[in-house]
Amino acid sequence: MIVKKNFDLRIVFWNIRYETGITLVIASAIWLLHRYEAIDVALPFSVAAILGSALAIFIAFRNQSAYGRWWEARTIWGGIINNSRIFARQIIANTDNAVAIGKAAPEVAEAYKKEMVYRQIAFAHALRLHLRRQTQWEEVQPLLSDNEFMDFQKAQNKPNWLLHTQGVRLKEAMRMELLGAFDNISMEPNLAAFNNWQGACERIKNTPLPRNYHYFTRLFLYTFIFIIPFCLIGDFTKMGIDHLVPPVSFLLCFVFSVMNRVGEINEEPFEDHIQDIPMTALCNTIERDLKEQLGETDLPKKLEPVNGYLY
Repeated sequence: MIVKKNFDLRIVFWNIRYETGITLVIASAIWLLHRYEAIDVALPFSVAAILGSALAIFIAFRNQSAYGRWWEARTIWGGIINNSRIFARQIIANTDNAVAIGKAAPEVAEAYKKEMVYRQIAFAHALRLHLRRQTQWEEVQPLLSDNEFMDFQKAQNKPNWLLHTQGVRLKEAMRMELLGAFDNISMEPNLAAFNNWQGACERIKNTPLPRNYHYFTRLFLYTFIFIIPFCLIGDFTKMGIDHLVPPVSFLLCFVFSVMNRVGEINEEPFEDHIQDIPMTALCNTIERDLKEQLGETDLPKKLEPVNGYLY
């Protein structure tokens, strides 16, 4: 996620290098051919105005939809953070209560608390890797037992497998009286919420915006790039400023290209790019907070932005 206020223009131009490059080539060629009377074709500026209006509508719709996807993704992860804290608090408070009333041995309760909280941290990291389609599952290994990690690696949907294991262990804890008979009533909805949030993330990840918007936006953009010099050359020649056709064409196409590219980039918030949801930092927050709830003091270092980017 970009957290700095200023953008590196080199990155901006790199992302729209094809559009701006084509614009300069076409506009310069048309200006030179017109100047040396090789062609004498000029279009009214109203043509560019109409096409530009249609292009602006498509880009505006796409950008609004893309930002909606990005913000929904961030909201989902906000819910995952909050509910992870709640779930850890419930586990810790309920097992401590079982010890206090003599239903559970302290060492058994401590082991169970750590197991459940660490597995919840593992879920966050596994979901991050799952959404980014990365395979560094060894990052999760310190949070699980050796046997559990072996089973974890065999699972097709690893975050879901962890949630399933959490549910199984809740029931076992109730039978062992580590949890009260009614504790599950408040804790099971949290697990269901994690399932729902994972499904929502997978929906965003696997369902792109309708491709017709992508196709026609790019078609209109490249059509605009091609005709804008023809729409400028006539009026600019009459005013004696025909040499400004290439830079003005470049400026107009730069604006539309940047707007289009912003929508394309924000459309996919889970790709591990600089503008995506900072899931690594969010998982770091979950791990720090939940380990602190366990009473641990050796916490992971808080992740800070690197050159204005939070990952």
